[in-house]
Amino acid sequence: MAGLVMVHGIASAACAHAADLVVAMPNWPSGQVTANIIKDSMEKNLRLSVEVKEMGTMTAFAGLASGDVDIHPEVWLPNLKSLTEKYAGKDGPVQLAEIGVPAWQGICTTRQTVEKTGIQAVADLLDVKKTAALDTDGDGQGELWIGAPSWSSTPIERIRANSYGYAKTMRLLEMPEDMGMAAVDAAAATDRPIVFACYSPHVVFKLHDIVKLEEPTYDPAKWHVVLPADDPDWLRKSSAPVGWDAARFHIAYSKALTASKPEVASFLESIDFTADEITQMSYAVEVDRQSPADYAKAWVGKNADRVAQWLKGSAK
Repeated sequence: MAGLVMVHGIASAACAHAADLVVAMPNWPSGQVTANIIKDSMEKNLRLSVEVKEMGTMTAFAGLASGDVDIHPEVWLPNLKSLTEKYAGKDGPVQLAEIGVPAWQGICTTRQTVEKTGIQAVADLLDVKKTAALDTDGDGQGELWIGAPSWSSTPIERIRANSYGYAKTMRLLEMPEDMGMAAVDAAAATDRPIVFACYSPHVVFKLHDIVKLEEPTYDPAKWHVVLPADDPDWLRKSSAPVGWDAARFHIAYSKALTASKPEVASFLESIDFTADEITQMSYAVEVDRQSPADYAKAWVGKNADRVAQWLKGSAK
């Protein structure tokens, strides 16, 4: 994109060349790191200019469909099932890489909370005698962080709260992950009861003694989820009184890359992060307070052989 730059009061033309590729960066730690690992690996080895842009997943999918975005590093399923069915089907413009990272989602608490309150299952959140210990502001309801406002899982957790019934006994909080996790850290440090939405792989399982609340096993016949983007009456029309289906996340990329930059598509299909690596990324950002970009650059340097293996796929 050409523009005018003022130099000593004189307007001079300057060209800001658009990047070869745009990688969407989500607002959770591992996604921020993996976006930058993809960027650094391609810039260093494929001689491409890559721009990382922070954006929500809905915006990223719209960009993947329109061609404004080329790659999303972590598309969670089943959270984004409706979007992937719409955009990543046989004739859709988006491709999900075949390799994924196994994951888990649900509601968690700390060991101290179980011992103090007896809360061990999601059904216990309906017992006001037990949830009273989770009320920190005296309004008569316990608090439960259900995720960040931009996450696709957050409205689903609200659906689950409505379906189970604990939306009536708990105040459902939406806030950025760093705030939600800071509350968990503080509760663990002060021996205060807390219940919160959780997912794995995640650093919280390394930092604290975390207990996953028991709940009925996923049943597709009982999982009727309508997302806000699909219907303004989504909450009333949805029901999900069961646990999440087995989760996983994949890299998503524009199918156009298979023709325009086949080496990039092959490279993305070869990336095989492990759950332990994802946890380490989360730890580096949330605990060690490293910037995702700095950690990614160091990771690419330390894992040159691993990146070279991925690149072998791009050379096929």
